[in-house]
Amino acid sequence: MPPLRVLALSLSLAYPLLHAQQARADDAPAPSPAPAASAAAGNELPTVQVHGARSRLDAARNGLSPDTGSTIYKFDKADIARLPQGDDTPLNQVLLQAPGVVQDSYGGLHVRGDHANLQYRINGVVIPEAISGFGQTLETRFANSISLLTGALPAQYGYRTAGIVDIQTLGVDENDKPFAGSVGVTVGTQRQRETDLTLHGTQGRLSYEFSGSYLGNNLGIENPTATRNALHDQTHQGKGFGVVSYLLDDDSRVTAMFGVTDNRFQIPNSPGQSTSFNIDGTPDKDSSTLDARQRERNRFAVVSYQSVIGDKADYQVSLFHRFTDVHYTPDPVGDLQYLGVAADILRRNEANGVQADLTYRLDGAHTLRSGLFAQREHAAALNNALVFPADADGNQSSGTPLAVQDNARISGQLWGLYLQDEWKLDRALTLNYGVRYDSVNTVTREHQWSPRIGLVWDATPALRVHAGYARYFTPPPTEKIDTTSVAAFAGTTNALPSDANTAVRSERSNYYDAGLVYQVNTHLTLGLDGYYRSLSHLQDEGQFGNALIYSAFNYAQGRIYGLDLSANYRERNWSMYANLGTVKARARQVETGQFNFDQDELDFIANHWVHLDHEQKLSASAGFNVRMDDGYAVGASALYGSGLRNGFANTTHLPSYTSVNADVSKRFDLGGAGPLEARLSLLNVFDRVYQLRDGSGIGVGAPQFGQRRTVYLSLTKEF
Repeated sequence: MPPLRVLALSLSLAYPLLHAQQARADDAPAPSPAPAASAAAGNELPTVQVHGARSRLDAARNGLSPDTGSTIYKFDKADIARLPQGDDTPLNQVLLQAPGVVQDSYGGLHVRGDHANLQYRINGVVIPEAISGFGQTLETRFANSISLLTGALPAQYGYRTAGIVDIQTLGVDENDKPFAGSVGVTVGTQRQRETDLTLHGTQGRLSYEFSGSYLGNNLGIENPTATRNALHDQTHQGKGFGVVSYLLDDDSRVTAMFGVTDNRFQIPNSPGQSTSFNIDGTPDKDSSTLDARQRERNRFAVVSYQSVIGDKADYQVSLFHRFTDVHYTPDPVGDLQYLGVAADILRRNEANGVQADLTYRLDGAHTLRSGLFAQREHAAALNNALVFPADADGNQSSGTPLAVQDNARISGQLWGLYLQDEWKLDRALTLNYGVRYDSVNTVTREHQWSPRIGLVWDATPALRVHAGYARYFTPPPTEKIDTTSVAAFAGTTNALPSDANTAVRSERSNYYDAGLVYQVNTHLTLGLDGYYRSLSHLQDEGQFGNALIYSAFNYAQGRIYGLDLSANYRERNWSMYANLGTVKARARQVETGQFNFDQDELDFIANHWVHLDHEQKLSASAGFNVRMDDGYAVGASALYGSGLRNGFANTTHLPSYTSVNADVSKRFDLGGAGPLEARLSLLNVFDRVYQLRDGSGIGVGAPQFGQRRTVYLSLTKEF
């Protein structure tokens, strides 16, 4: 295919490893494969029909998700394989290879200065978010591609809009094999042991994919100290995913999808700490022997029906269910002696809903899209705490603990609809405009009309320019609403520092985005993208307490702006990339969740624009990979951060850091037995000691250090 045609189809903001695509919805889908000649036409005909229908439906599914005016960073299966850990790379580590994405502790991500605010989709279907935690609910290995959409998004994307993580499964691609897959095992330092199994295939009208894994090691959560080995930090994680798709006829199919996760963590200890409280008749417990734990569970199920109506319309309707909970179990004696409270905390959330999307090609110039989303949730927050009585100054007044029960339940509804038009003004200019309406009713009852507009201009065959505006409405995540009762803990050692407004409000923002992509030649692509957001009721989250669970709160005002730069170079057997992002994220006046703050901090934030705790002024990522003809491959990647915010009201920041990962792999051809790949991965090659958090700053609960040098050896056998 000529280079200019490739550019017209996929010119992009260069994202790591492949291409960050400013995709246009007018890019024509690939045609269905032509029927193969056969002497036994009677046997061949059903196969040709099924494959043609599947190709048509896959193209229709892609047509339901336009990208005009937004920025896309896309990682396909080959890109993921080039990362130092290959398919074992956690999903958050894959996304960190895109510009503007910053890492935090507990596997957290910040895209363009937002705290979290990420929406996850599998095959275009929204997967309701899990309760905040630090286990990766979704795995990388079952993905055929992973895309990160950000910027001024079209009207069909709502609620979580800092970034849309869209995962396409292996089953989306054509696969003539009725049975295929892989089995892998990984061992390494920190007692790393991981096993995984993936199965996928196509049999007539049926396609399927199943993936499962077990992971165990001694570094489940970031070490709170600078030592190589953390104390009391084991994790056991089991995950499963499956998708089954069946073609009802040439124009329709039904798909069932499920996922399940069960992750258990020990809470790591910091030795040498001094107790602050005493229990009558109980000696002080050594801080290195505490035994607090946390468990995360998540499961979801989706049933989708997809069909096409002639050559004009495509639609998909999905029903979904999600259950998630997080359970923190304290060390009853240790938590009381060191914190003054030992709280057994369980947060649970169950959601059911429907999503529907429709595309209608009105004529050659206009493509209309519309849809709706509706969800009903039931959340519970159960807190059974032991505390000490305290005097008016907060000092312990008795060595006999008291039991306090602080339970709450929330039910809520969220729904929205959208209508948008993709208008091809001419061959070089496309306008995507639309509006959506959203309504939420949980601890708050709010709604908003949100206009969107995006413009893409192919100024030359090598230069694409885009600009967009989006009005966003971000409801508070029900599972992160803190329902703590201020009155319940009055007169105890867990008395809250200030009164509270627990009715977290929906964030409202105006998002402006503009950028360009320049393809220097067939190998090198450069990209630049700038953005600005003005916000009211800015939502943020913090860890307020020993449990590693985030709670949402609002600032009255916010301003976030930044610039992303990217470069990507690719040839046949090797690739290089480099990204640079800079951001400023500030807010003032805490208007909800005030009980989590000391009064002097509230007073300061009320009168000053403060940095958000997740602001990292400068971030960068880079990497390369070389594949040789004899089956060997060598690669490396690096992450740089200027340091997240810390100190009183986030007035300072942590030192900068650079972490380098590398790998070497060898692919063996075993003939009829299928290929075998061996990979040696080295994380933090230079064993740098760096700190992600130091326990200070707004909403930061504990210190966390980056992972020290770690060695993994993995074997993967395909069949």
